[in-house]
Amino acid sequence: MGYIPNEKRYNSITYNRCGNSGIKLPAISLGLWNNFGAEDVFENQRKMVRRAFDLGITHFDLANNYGPPPGSAEENLGRILKKDFAFYRDEMIISTKAGFDMWDGPYGNWGSKKHLVSSLDQSLKRMNLDYVDIFYHHRPDPETPLEETMGALDHLVRQGKALYVGLSNYREKDTKKAIDILKQQGTPFIIHQAAYSMLNRWIEEDLTDLLEKEEAGCIAYVPLAQGLLTNKYLDGIPSDSRVAKQYIQSLNEKDISPEVIGKVQKLNKIANERGQSLAQMALVWVLRKKSVVSVLIGASKVGQIEENVEALKNTNFSEEELQQIEKILK
Repeated sequence: MGYIPNEKRYNSITYNRCGNSGIKLPAISLGLWNNFGAEDVFENQRKMVRRAFDLGITHFDLANNYGPPPGSAEENLGRILKKDFAFYRDEMIISTKAGFDMWDGPYGNWGSKKHLVSSLDQSLKRMNLDYVDIFYHHRPDPETPLEETMGALDHLVRQGKALYVGLSNYREKDTKKAIDILKQQGTPFIIHQAAYSMLNRWIEEDLTDLLEKEEAGCIAYVPLAQGLLTNKYLDGIPSDSRVAKQYIQSLNEKDISPEVIGKVQKLNKIANERGQSLAQMALVWVLRKKSVVSVLIGASKVGQIEENVEALKNTNFSEEELQQIEKILK
């Protein structure tokens, strides 16, 4: 008979309005940055997406270059959608991005209209979709005029290939300028995807106030600091960690310093006192910010997704807990 989702899935998770837009995102979204490439087991990918949806995770986030090889994560999601979600597309938010290296030549990256339009066309073919719900520019382009990049996003919305647009990895100044341009064009900016965790708090000084003022949402990626804010690294580097995977360059042994491990161990103690795992506490700590509407998790197995969703059962922090955490993180 095929896959039949859990009928009570929307009771399992909180949904937050994304800025002043019409859509709500699940407090926890699933990112396909790692573990969804051609080198990973497809049936495990399929199980993770199905279980996430069963738990009420309606938002699945990609980029054109996710893999490896680049594009394979989108291809695999396309296969999963065809096999299991043909009747559920309207219950899902699918997002993708463009801007990092994707193909050879001068048009294979950055923020030109040529790159963005071509990239989204390719992404739609790989996923076998008519449109994506959110299309992001993945990083600022130091050479292409911002008016051209934002004009390309506006063009893609007017073509019906994207419903909403967002930015990723932009600092405050360029974010403000991009928002103003999009307002003039009539395509509202609704979301910024930014790195944010207990160990990486730059958006608190450079972005969150702007997003609140502009009534836009933020979705936080790497909220677990690539696994550092879990129990995984408390006793060294396990063989199945991100560090051990040679093709993943975002986390290195130098990131796991004695100072960082000391902080993580102290945070773990507070989490235990709250009746949570360190990962669960780290996720809900990120969600305490008003502008953060969702945290973007990665997973290599179903159990990690289930544990992360369980975090939403305890989202409140006492003032004493927040002070203790702040003292550790300074």
